[in-house]
Amino acid sequence: MKETLQPGLTHTMTYVVPATRTVPHLLPESGDFAAMPHVLATGYLVGIVEWACIETVKGHLEDGEITLGTHVDLSHQAPTVPGATVTIEVTLTGVEGRALTFDVTARDDHAVISTGSHRRGVVNHDRFVSRLPHPQVGARR
Repeated sequence: MKETLQPGLTHTMTYVVPATRTVPHLLPESGDFAAMPHVLATGYLVGIVEWACIETVKGHLEDGEITLGTHVDLSHQAPTVPGATVTIEVTLTGVEGRALTFDVTARDDHAVISTGSHRRGVVNHDRFVSRLPHPQVGARR
């Protein structure tokens, strides 16, 4: 981790929701999900928040370091339809050793859709992958 990885870093990211990020597409093998309305799935919202947090710390990690999600505490308080733009605002609020804490707010064209926090840990990519029980696709060599 570089010395620049400090609380106070912010990032704003926008994401236009495609139809493939709606609830029926989350786990299409589930008939229950397939029958749900076509609105942004909470699972995909979590992924978008993680992406925004990753973007927040880009340039503040050493070569070979990545961050991995360790905790999610997010509301999902309003539906977002395909074609809407979601804006994610992230602030790095804590750096404790290799543990990072982010405050998050997400809104679409009509309302705040999510608030909460997310934690990520800084790890060495190659060391992490080498400890996995099976070879992984995308592992760097």
